[in-house]
Amino acid sequence: MFNSFLASEYSQENLQFWIACEAYKRLSGAKMAREAQRIYRTYLSVQSPKEVNLDSKTRLETIAGLSSPNHYVFDAAQKKIMALMQKDSYRRFLRSDICNKLRSQVDDKEQCCKNE
Repeated sequence: MFNSFLASEYSQENLQFWIACEAYKRLSGAKMAREAQRIYRTYLSVQSPKEVNLDSKTRLETIAGLSSPNHYVFDAAQKKIMALMQKDSYRRFLRSDICNKLRSQVDDKEQCCKNE
């Protein structure tokens, strides 16, 4: 549901970046280096197709870490994006029609179960 909400706001890139970082942490060796470059090209490169909104310090530190990628190279950027989603997108999601409909469906189901 949250992903659908983000799509409606044209802001899925933050969640996609976060998911890509989680998947990246499970890689090793050559796969890790290739995926680090893909994540950079997709989410961190200036004017990339799904550029995430990072401050320049975090972006530059992350890019510098790509010269010798490890499991933690995206951690600071990932934390910043998570904080951004929590403070911004998620709060809007909680007030959205999508979320309100979901709450209503859950409430209806709970009422139904109580009556059985």
